[in-house]
Amino acid sequence: MPEYVRVTLCGEIATVTFARPKAYNAFDLSSISQVAEHLINLAVDDTIRVVIITGEGKAFCAGGDLRWAADWPQGPAAAFHNLAARYHQAVLEIRRMPKPVIAAINGVAAGGGFSLALACDFRIMERSSVLRQAYTSSGLSVDGGGTFALPRLVGLARAMEICAFDKPISAQKAVEWGLATKVVEDGQSLQEAEKMAEELSKISLESFRWAKQLMADSFGNSLETQLELERVALRTCAASPEGQEGIQAFLDKRKPVFNKW
Repeated sequence: MPEYVRVTLCGEIATVTFARPKAYNAFDLSSISQVAEHLINLAVDDTIRVVIITGEGKAFCAGGDLRWAADWPQGPAAAFHNLAARYHQAVLEIRRMPKPVIAAINGVAAGGGFSLALACDFRIMERSSVLRQAYTSSGLSVDGGGTFALPRLVGLARAMEICAFDKPISAQKAVEWGLATKVVEDGQSLQEAEKMAEELSKISLESFRWAKQLMADSFGNSLETQLELERVALRTCAASPEGQEGIQAFLDKRKPVFNKW
């Protein structure tokens, strides 16, 4: 099986790179299966505290490979049915991962690449990079949790505008709309993501895990349910080594050290 995905490790930071630059990092069944497998392994790797996702060449990820889907023996509908199973697994691993995930968007993030980027916790975009949902321009429906993430990030009206008109979203507009965390100069997205990852590697992962899970679940919970989950999370964090370190550091009037567990 060709290696369309590359994983590099640097201390407590793992970088997952789409490596099909000639296809603008569009993914077929093989490459997205590799992404999902890597994410599954990284999620439970206690030596890794932060994950970065990026693309090789001029694109972050152009989404599902339409040429591959068109050549599928049973037709494109069956191709997308199979592709979505693996792609959704990758998206869920990002959403469920108990550690920060940063998208370093070095070029176009379109279709499945757009939704994959939205699944990440943070998005750093290069100035000339663009986001584009792309599905509707090809007569397809938005996939990969895009219909879940978009209205939560930008509101229902703007999400519908993005889906209906499918206009490219510049990096600056993405920041203004809450779709991106930061804009950097071209060629600097990975470097900035690594800088952010270094900072995030020092935070309490126990606190981050609960914050990520609680906020994701909050849209489907009542206030009473959410409050009870917050109480459970607070109690659990307070009993954890990182919680105890944080409390003791406050009492000692020093900066806590969380990345020793």
